[in-house]
Amino acid sequence: MKDLVVALTGASGSLYGLRLVEVLIARGRRVHLTISPAAVEVFHRELDLQLKLDQFHPEQFLLKQDPMGLNALLGALKPLPAPNARKQAIFGSPEIGSGQLYYHHFRDYSAGIASGSFLTGGMVICPCSMGTLASLATGQSQNLVHRAADVHLKERRKLIVVPRETPLSLIALENMKRLAEAGAVILPAMPGFYNDPVSISDLIDFVVARICDQLGVDHQLSKRWGADASQT
Repeated sequence: MKDLVVALTGASGSLYGLRLVEVLIARGRRVHLTISPAAVEVFHRELDLQLKLDQFHPEQFLLKQDPMGLNALLGALKPLPAPNARKQAIFGSPEIGSGQLYYHHFRDYSAGIASGSFLTGGMVICPCSMGTLASLATGQSQNLVHRAADVHLKERRKLIVVPRETPLSLIALENMKRLAEAGAVILPAMPGFYNDPVSISDLIDFVVARICDQLGVDHQLSKRWGADASQT
């Protein structure tokens, strides 16, 4: 299914989420994006970006230094006409194939992703803050991020949470256990080093590749172990 939900929350690791959005759009997916207020602060601190949740545009994702080439794709996204454009911002570009970006405000409970009748291929919270994790584990729906995640759990759809926090408290571990028992995939932002990374971009792509694998999205972000015939 082409529709995927991505939520950005207030944990460190904003570049993981930004790279994930870029990759999914490049692979022709319709990305339904929602952003928590705390994520705005983290994006400003880590990437020097100023996101405006009430007036969002993909150009707000453009980096001053762009070693991964994110700006080329995200900068090409333009507003598209849609029947319900009043409630959500929709962006796309013929240069990037069929991928599109749908933005849903975190307070918009009328968004399609707030309902189980809106079909998706899964949801990723990347990065996932401990506060968001706790809300999901206790069934609280205080914003659209929580509600959309709750929908994916109740509908038995793929829900991937990407925490980056370390060390982890017993409370956080218990919340992860509870979510895993409910069907979520706990995918910590833990890059591997067996593929000889040479840059931060390689480390970011390692984690994004694992997320794409869980979603069934084809990619060439990292070398797969055993793919080289010389290793067999």
